Amino acid sequence: MKKRHFLLTLVIMVTFVGGILIGVLLSGHDDSSVVNKTTKTMPGREIKVEEKQLPKVEKDASKVLIGYVQDFRDPNMIDYEKLTHVIFSFAHPTKDGSFTLTGDQALDNLRTIVSKSKETNTKVMLAIGGWYHMNGGESYDYFKPAIANPDSRAKLVNELVSFAEREKLDGIDIDFEHPHSAEDAQYLAAFAKELSDRLHPEGKELSIAVYAKIHAVTLTETNFVKYEPSMFQSVDHVNIMAYDGQWDDGYHAANLSPYPYTEKIVNYWASFFDENQYSKEKLVLGVPFYAQPEDPNSKQVSFAAIMKQDPNNAANDMVSMNGTTYYYNGAETMKKKTALAVEHGFGGMMLWEAGLDAQGPLSLTESIAQSLEDSQKSPVKYYSVKP
Repeated sequence: MKKRHFLLTLVIMVTFVGGILIGVLLSGHDDSSVVNKTTKTMPGREIKVEEKQLPKVEKDASKVLIGYVQDFRDPNMIDYEKLTHVIFSFAHPTKDGSFTLTGDQALDNLRTIVSKSKETNTKVMLAIGGWYHMNGGESYDYFKPAIANPDSRAKLVNELVSFAEREKLDGIDIDFEHPHSAEDAQYLAAFAKELSDRLHPEGKELSIAVYAKIHAVTLTETNFVKYEPSMFQSVDHVNIMAYDGQWDDGYHAANLSPYPYTEKIVNYWASFFDENQYSKEKLVLGVPFYAQPEDPNSKQVSFAAIMKQDPNNAANDMVSMNGTTYYYNGAETMKKKTALAVEHGFGGMMLWEAGLDAQGPLSLTESIAQSLEDSQKSPVKYYSVKP
Protein backbone atom coordinates (compact mmCIF):
# COMPACT_ATOMS: atom_id res chain seq x y z
CA MET A 1 0.00 0.00 0.00
CA LYS A 2 2.82 2.38 0.91
CA LYS A 3 4.64 1.44 -2.28
CA ARG A 4 1.54 2.28 -4.34
CA HIS A 5 1.24 5.68 -2.61
CA PHE A 6 4.89 6.34 -3.23
CA LEU A 7 4.54 5.58 -6.96
CA LEU A 8 1.43 7.77 -7.23
CA THR A 9 3.19 10.64 -5.50
CA LEU A 10 6.18 10.23 -7.84
CA VAL A 11 3.95 10.39 -10.95
CA ILE A 12 2.25 13.57 -9.70
CA MET A 13 5.59 15.26 -8.96
CA VAL A 14 7.03 14.33 -12.39
CA THR A 15 3.89 15.63 -14.10
CA PHE A 16 4.01 18.88 -12.11
CA VAL A 17 7.71 19.54 -12.79
CA GLY A 18 7.30 18.62 -16.46
CA GLY A 19 4.47 21.12 -16.77
CA ILE A 20 6.62 23.86 -15.31
CA LEU A 21 9.48 23.07 -17.70
CA ILE A 22 7.18 23.09 -20.73
CA GLY A 23 5.69 26.42 -19.62
CA VAL A 24 9.16 27.94 -19.30
CA LEU A 25 10.13 26.73 -22.77
CA LEU A 26 6.94 28.05 -24.35
CA SER A 27 7.24 31.43 -22.65
CA GLY A 28 10.46 32.01 -24.62
CA HIS A 29 8.74 31.35 -27.93
CA ASP A 30 8.09 34.32 -30.28
CA ASP A 31 4.40 35.20 -29.97
CA SER A 32 4.40 36.83 -33.37
CA SER A 33 4.60 33.42 -35.03
CA VAL A 34 1.13 32.46 -33.81
CA VAL A 35 -0.76 35.66 -34.68
CA ASN A 36 -2.24 34.06 -37.78
CA LYS A 37 -3.24 30.79 -36.10
CA THR A 38 -6.85 29.67 -35.88
CA THR A 39 -8.54 30.38 -32.57
CA LYS A 40 -11.67 28.41 -31.61
CA THR A 41 -14.26 30.58 -29.94
CA MET A 42 -17.19 28.17 -29.81
CA PRO A 43 -17.98 24.72 -31.13
CA GLY A 44 -18.47 24.66 -34.90
CA ARG A 45 -17.30 28.25 -35.49
CA GLU A 46 -13.88 29.67 -36.21
CA ILE A 47 -12.55 33.17 -36.81
CA LYS A 48 -9.31 33.65 -38.70
CA VAL A 49 -7.56 36.67 -37.34
CA GLU A 50 -4.98 37.82 -39.89
CA GLU A 51 -2.37 40.48 -39.58
CA LYS A 52 -3.43 42.50 -42.64
CA GLN A 53 -0.79 44.46 -44.47
CA LEU A 54 -1.90 48.05 -44.97
CA PRO A 55 -3.28 48.61 -48.46
CA LYS A 56 -0.93 50.62 -50.61
CA VAL A 57 -2.73 53.96 -50.54
CA GLU A 58 -0.80 56.64 -52.33
CA LYS A 59 -1.57 60.28 -52.91
CA ASP A 60 -2.34 61.04 -56.52
CA ALA A 61 0.58 62.42 -58.47
CA SER A 62 0.55 66.18 -58.03
CA LYS A 63 -1.74 67.86 -60.52
CA VAL A 64 -0.30 70.67 -62.56
CA LEU A 65 -1.79 74.13 -62.92
CA ILE A 66 -0.21 75.70 -65.97
CA GLY A 67 -0.66 79.38 -66.73
CA TYR A 68 0.27 80.96 -70.04
CA VAL A 69 1.50 84.53 -69.64
CA GLN A 70 1.79 86.97 -72.53
CA ASP A 71 5.12 88.70 -72.89
CA PHE A 72 3.80 92.21 -72.17
CA ARG A 73 2.20 91.33 -68.83
CA ASP A 74 3.47 92.84 -65.58
CA PRO A 75 5.34 89.94 -63.92
CA ASN A 76 4.24 91.23 -60.51
CA MET A 77 0.58 90.46 -61.26
CA ILE A 78 1.04 86.69 -61.56
CA ASP A 79 0.00 84.34 -58.74
CA TYR A 80 3.14 82.20 -58.81
CA GLU A 81 2.25 80.41 -55.59
CA LYS A 82 -0.83 78.77 -57.13
CA LEU A 83 0.78 77.87 -60.47
CA THR A 84 3.05 74.87 -60.99
CA HIS A 85 4.16 76.20 -64.40
CA VAL A 86 4.29 79.55 -66.14
CA ILE A 87 4.56 79.41 -69.93
CA PHE A 88 5.95 82.66 -71.31
CA SER A 89 4.30 83.49 -74.63
CA PHE A 90 5.61 83.77 -77.28
CA ALA A 91 8.89 83.22 -79.06
CA HIS A 92 8.39 83.83 -82.78
CA PRO A 93 9.95 81.28 -85.18
CA THR A 94 11.54 82.29 -88.45
CA LYS A 95 11.64 80.23 -91.63
CA ASP A 96 15.37 79.56 -91.34
CA GLY A 97 15.07 78.01 -87.86
CA SER A 98 15.85 81.00 -85.69
CA PHE A 99 13.44 82.67 -83.29
CA THR A 100 13.03 86.06 -81.68
CA LEU A 101 11.17 87.68 -78.80
CA THR A 102 9.04 90.82 -79.06
CA GLY A 103 11.76 93.28 -78.05
CA ASP A 104 13.93 93.90 -75.01
CA GLN A 105 10.97 94.44 -72.71
CA ALA A 106 9.78 90.91 -73.34
CA LEU A 107 13.19 89.51 -72.40
CA ASP A 108 13.26 91.65 -69.24
CA ASN A 109 9.80 90.38 -68.27
CA LEU A 110 10.87 86.78 -68.84
CA ARG A 111 13.90 87.21 -66.60
CA THR A 112 11.78 88.78 -63.89
CA ILE A 113 9.33 85.88 -64.09
CA VAL A 114 12.17 83.37 -63.79
CA SER A 115 13.48 85.18 -60.72
CA LYS A 116 10.10 85.41 -59.01
CA SER A 117 9.17 81.83 -59.86
CA LYS A 118 12.14 80.49 -57.94
CA GLU A 119 10.61 81.83 -54.71
CA THR A 120 7.65 79.44 -55.11
CA ASN A 121 9.36 76.59 -57.00
CA THR A 122 7.21 77.37 -60.02
CA LYS A 123 8.60 76.13 -63.32
CA VAL A 124 9.02 78.52 -66.25
CA MET A 125 8.80 77.43 -69.89
CA LEU A 126 9.04 79.31 -73.16
CA ALA A 127 6.28 78.87 -75.77
CA ILE A 128 7.36 78.86 -79.40
CA GLY A 129 4.69 79.76 -81.98
CA GLY A 130 1.24 81.02 -81.09
CA TRP A 131 -1.48 82.16 -83.47
CA TYR A 132 -0.07 85.46 -84.73
CA HIS A 133 3.49 86.28 -85.69
CA MET A 134 5.23 89.50 -84.72
CA ASN A 135 6.09 90.10 -88.38
CA GLY A 136 2.44 89.86 -89.40
CA GLY A 137 0.03 87.07 -90.34
CA GLU A 138 -0.28 83.66 -88.75
CA SER A 139 2.71 81.91 -87.20
CA TYR A 140 1.92 78.83 -89.30
CA ASP A 141 3.51 80.46 -92.37
CA TYR A 142 6.80 80.86 -90.48
CA PHE A 143 6.68 77.79 -88.27
CA LYS A 144 5.99 75.16 -90.92
CA PRO A 145 9.05 75.97 -93.10
CA ALA A 146 11.23 75.97 -89.98
CA ILE A 147 10.28 72.42 -88.95
CA ALA A 148 9.78 70.96 -92.44
CA ASN A 149 13.46 71.18 -93.39
CA PRO A 150 15.80 68.94 -91.33
CA ASP A 151 18.52 71.61 -91.21
CA SER A 152 16.30 74.49 -90.10
CA ARG A 153 14.53 72.14 -87.67
CA ALA A 154 17.84 71.16 -86.07
CA LYS A 155 18.79 74.84 -85.88
CA LEU A 156 15.54 75.76 -84.14
CA VAL A 157 16.01 72.91 -81.65
CA ASN A 158 19.57 74.04 -80.91
CA GLU A 159 18.58 77.67 -80.43
CA LEU A 160 15.66 76.83 -78.13
CA VAL A 161 17.73 74.46 -75.98
CA SER A 162 20.61 76.95 -75.74
CA PHE A 163 18.21 79.73 -74.78
CA ALA A 164 16.56 77.56 -72.13
CA GLU A 165 19.94 76.77 -70.60
CA ARG A 166 21.17 80.34 -70.70
CA GLU A 167 18.00 81.84 -69.22
CA LYS A 168 17.57 79.03 -66.65
CA LEU A 169 14.23 77.90 -68.03
CA ASP A 170 12.59 74.60 -67.09
CA GLY A 171 11.46 73.67 -70.57
CA ILE A 172 9.87 74.54 -73.90
CA ASP A 173 6.23 74.59 -75.02
CA ILE A 174 5.28 74.01 -78.66
CA ASP A 175 2.30 75.98 -79.96
CA PHE A 176 2.10 75.09 -83.66
CA GLU A 177 -1.35 76.25 -84.82
CA HIS A 178 -2.20 74.04 -86.57
CA PRO A 179 -0.97 70.96 -88.49
CA HIS A 180 -3.48 70.76 -91.34
CA SER A 181 -2.18 67.63 -93.08
CA ALA A 182 -0.51 64.30 -92.38
CA GLU A 183 2.69 65.88 -93.66
CA ASP A 184 2.40 68.75 -91.16
CA ALA A 185 1.78 66.20 -88.42
CA GLN A 186 4.97 64.33 -89.32
CA TYR A 187 7.04 67.52 -89.26
CA LEU A 188 5.61 68.42 -85.85
CA ALA A 189 6.28 64.93 -84.49
CA ALA A 190 9.90 65.08 -85.69
CA PHE A 191 10.35 68.50 -84.10
CA ALA A 192 8.91 67.29 -80.78
CA LYS A 193 11.10 64.17 -80.82
CA GLU A 194 14.30 66.14 -81.46
CA LEU A 195 13.44 68.67 -78.76
CA SER A 196 12.59 65.89 -76.32
CA ASP A 197 15.89 64.13 -76.98
CA ARG A 198 17.75 67.32 -76.05
CA LEU A 199 15.63 68.61 -73.17
CA HIS A 200 14.87 65.48 -71.17
CA PRO A 201 18.49 64.44 -70.51
CA GLU A 202 18.95 67.92 -69.00
CA GLY A 203 15.96 67.46 -66.70
CA LYS A 204 13.85 69.94 -68.65
CA GLU A 205 10.24 69.49 -69.76
CA LEU A 206 8.47 69.63 -73.10
CA SER A 207 4.80 70.48 -73.52
CA ILE A 208 2.57 71.04 -76.52
CA ALA A 209 -0.64 73.01 -77.02
CA VAL A 210 -3.24 71.14 -79.06
CA TYR A 211 -6.52 72.00 -80.75
CA ALA A 212 -9.70 70.78 -79.03
CA LYS A 213 -10.60 68.46 -81.97
CA ILE A 214 -14.32 68.87 -81.22
CA HIS A 215 -16.77 71.07 -83.15
CA ALA A 216 -18.55 73.39 -80.72
CA VAL A 217 -21.88 73.24 -82.57
CA THR A 218 -22.16 69.58 -83.66
CA LEU A 219 -20.05 68.28 -80.73
CA THR A 220 -18.42 65.80 -83.10
CA GLU A 221 -14.77 65.26 -84.01
CA THR A 222 -13.22 67.64 -86.51
CA ASN A 223 -10.52 66.49 -88.91
CA PHE A 224 -8.96 69.65 -90.31
CA VAL A 225 -6.24 69.46 -87.64
CA LYS A 226 -4.01 66.37 -87.76
CA TYR A 227 -1.69 64.90 -85.13
CA GLU A 228 0.73 61.99 -85.38
CA PRO A 229 -0.16 59.81 -82.34
CA SER A 230 3.46 58.81 -81.69
CA MET A 231 4.29 62.48 -81.06
CA PHE A 232 2.63 62.37 -77.67
CA GLN A 233 5.30 59.98 -76.40
CA SER A 234 7.82 62.82 -76.66
CA VAL A 235 6.01 65.36 -74.46
CA ASP A 236 5.32 65.72 -70.75
CA HIS A 237 2.14 67.80 -70.95
CA VAL A 238 -0.56 68.07 -73.62
CA ASN A 239 -2.31 71.41 -73.10
CA ILE A 240 -5.77 71.13 -74.66
CA MET A 241 -7.13 74.46 -75.89
CA ALA A 242 -10.74 73.74 -74.96
CA TYR A 243 -11.99 77.19 -75.89
CA ASP A 244 -12.58 79.53 -78.87
CA GLY A 245 -15.50 77.41 -80.04
CA GLN A 246 -17.29 80.62 -81.02
CA TRP A 247 -15.75 80.42 -84.50
CA ASP A 248 -17.37 77.08 -85.40
CA ASP A 249 -20.19 77.34 -87.95
CA GLY A 250 -20.22 81.12 -88.17
CA TYR A 251 -19.91 83.27 -85.08
CA HIS A 252 -21.65 82.28 -81.84
CA ALA A 253 -20.19 83.93 -78.75
CA ALA A 254 -22.03 81.53 -76.45
CA ASN A 255 -19.88 78.69 -77.82
CA LEU A 256 -16.67 80.14 -76.39
CA SER A 257 -16.30 77.26 -73.92
CA PRO A 258 -19.59 75.96 -72.47
CA TYR A 259 -19.51 72.91 -70.20
CA PRO A 260 -21.10 70.41 -72.67
CA TYR A 261 -18.46 71.35 -75.25
CA THR A 262 -15.69 70.78 -72.72
CA GLU A 263 -17.23 67.46 -71.67
CA LYS A 264 -17.03 66.19 -75.27
CA ILE A 265 -13.43 67.40 -75.56
CA VAL A 266 -12.41 65.61 -72.37
CA ASN A 267 -14.09 62.38 -73.50
CA TYR A 268 -12.40 62.59 -76.91
CA TRP A 269 -8.87 63.03 -75.57
CA ALA A 270 -9.31 60.49 -72.77
CA SER A 271 -10.46 57.89 -75.30
CA PHE A 272 -7.69 58.80 -77.73
CA PHE A 273 -5.02 58.32 -75.06
CA ASP A 274 -6.60 55.08 -73.85
CA GLU A 275 -6.64 53.68 -77.38
CA ASN A 276 -2.96 54.51 -77.85
CA GLN A 277 -2.06 53.33 -74.34
CA TYR A 278 -0.59 56.66 -73.30
CA SER A 279 -0.78 57.99 -69.77
CA LYS A 280 -3.72 60.38 -69.35
CA GLU A 281 -1.65 62.17 -66.71
CA LYS A 282 -0.09 64.01 -69.66
CA LEU A 283 -3.43 65.58 -70.55
CA VAL A 284 -4.08 69.08 -69.23
CA LEU A 285 -7.47 70.74 -69.70
CA GLY A 286 -7.34 74.35 -70.85
CA VAL A 287 -9.90 76.98 -69.81
CA PRO A 288 -10.43 80.63 -70.84
CA PHE A 289 -9.94 83.59 -68.51
CA TYR A 290 -11.64 85.99 -70.93
CA ALA A 291 -15.18 86.69 -72.14
CA GLN A 292 -16.45 86.63 -75.71
CA PRO A 293 -18.81 89.44 -76.85
CA GLU A 294 -22.07 88.67 -78.62
CA ASP A 295 -21.39 91.69 -80.83
CA PRO A 296 -18.47 90.63 -83.08
CA ASN A 297 -17.41 94.27 -83.41
CA SER A 298 -16.69 94.46 -79.68
CA LYS A 299 -13.46 93.27 -78.11
CA GLN A 300 -12.98 90.41 -75.69
CA VAL A 301 -12.77 91.44 -72.04
CA SER A 302 -10.85 89.88 -69.17
CA PHE A 303 -12.36 88.07 -66.22
CA ALA A 304 -10.78 90.82 -64.10
CA ALA A 305 -12.84 93.46 -65.95
CA ILE A 306 -16.04 91.48 -65.36
CA MET A 307 -15.29 91.26 -61.65
CA LYS A 308 -14.52 94.96 -61.52
CA GLN A 309 -17.98 95.73 -62.86
CA ASP A 310 -19.68 93.51 -60.26
CA PRO A 311 -18.10 90.82 -58.01
CA ASN A 312 -21.40 88.90 -58.10
CA ASN A 313 -20.63 88.06 -61.72
CA ALA A 314 -18.20 85.42 -60.42
CA ALA A 315 -21.11 83.01 -59.99
CA ASN A 316 -22.36 83.45 -63.57
CA ASP A 317 -21.26 82.58 -67.12
CA MET A 318 -22.88 85.54 -68.86
CA VAL A 319 -23.01 89.29 -68.27
CA SER A 320 -24.27 92.45 -70.00
CA MET A 321 -21.77 95.27 -70.18
CA ASN A 322 -20.50 97.83 -72.68
CA GLY A 323 -23.77 97.55 -74.59
CA THR A 324 -23.43 93.85 -75.41
CA THR A 325 -23.61 90.41 -73.82
CA TYR A 326 -20.43 88.53 -72.90
CA TYR A 327 -19.99 84.81 -72.35
CA TYR A 328 -17.30 83.40 -70.06
CA ASN A 329 -16.60 80.73 -67.43
CA GLY A 330 -17.40 81.71 -63.87
CA ALA A 331 -16.03 80.14 -60.69
CA GLU A 332 -18.62 77.34 -60.46
CA THR A 333 -18.09 76.29 -64.07
CA MET A 334 -14.32 76.26 -63.49
CA LYS A 335 -14.80 73.97 -60.49
CA LYS A 336 -16.99 71.62 -62.55
CA LYS A 337 -14.44 71.52 -65.34
CA THR A 338 -11.62 70.82 -62.88
CA ALA A 339 -13.59 67.93 -61.37
CA LEU A 340 -14.31 66.63 -64.89
CA ALA A 341 -10.62 66.61 -65.78
CA VAL A 342 -9.62 64.88 -62.55
CA GLU A 343 -12.37 62.25 -62.87
CA HIS A 344 -11.01 61.34 -66.31
CA GLY A 345 -7.46 60.93 -65.04
CA PHE A 346 -6.05 64.14 -66.48
CA GLY A 347 -2.83 65.54 -65.07
CA GLY A 348 -4.20 68.98 -64.29
CA MET A 349 -5.47 72.27 -65.68
CA MET A 350 -4.20 75.01 -67.98
CA LEU A 351 -5.38 78.60 -68.25
CA TRP A 352 -5.19 81.23 -70.96
CA GLU A 353 -4.03 83.44 -69.62
CA ALA A 354 -2.84 84.40 -66.16
CA GLY A 355 -2.77 88.14 -66.83
CA LEU A 356 -6.55 88.17 -67.37
CA ASP A 357 -7.45 86.89 -63.92
CA ALA A 358 -9.01 88.87 -61.07
CA GLN A 359 -6.94 89.47 -57.97
CA GLY A 360 -7.71 88.31 -54.43
CA PRO A 361 -10.62 86.06 -53.40
CA LEU A 362 -12.32 86.35 -56.81
CA SER A 363 -9.33 84.80 -58.59
CA LEU A 364 -10.16 81.90 -60.90
CA THR A 365 -6.60 80.64 -60.45
CA GLU A 366 -7.29 80.33 -56.73
CA SER A 367 -10.60 78.54 -57.38
CA ILE A 368 -9.03 75.99 -59.72
CA ALA A 369 -6.01 75.46 -57.46
CA GLN A 370 -8.29 74.75 -54.50
CA SER A 371 -10.36 72.30 -56.55
CA LEU A 372 -7.20 70.45 -57.60
CA GLU A 373 -5.98 70.33 -54.01
CA ASP A 374 -9.30 68.95 -52.77
CA SER A 375 -9.20 66.24 -55.45
CA GLN A 376 -5.88 64.90 -54.20
CA LYS A 377 -6.74 64.23 -50.56
CA SER A 378 -5.78 60.68 -49.59
CA PRO A 379 -8.48 58.17 -48.53
CA VAL A 380 -8.54 56.81 -44.96
CA LYS A 381 -6.26 53.83 -44.29
CA TYR A 382 -7.91 50.71 -42.89
CA TYR A 383 -7.40 47.20 -41.44
CA SER A 384 -9.64 44.24 -42.16
CA VAL A 385 -10.61 41.02 -40.33
CA LYS A 386 -11.32 38.04 -42.60
CA PRO A 387 -14.15 35.80 -41.29
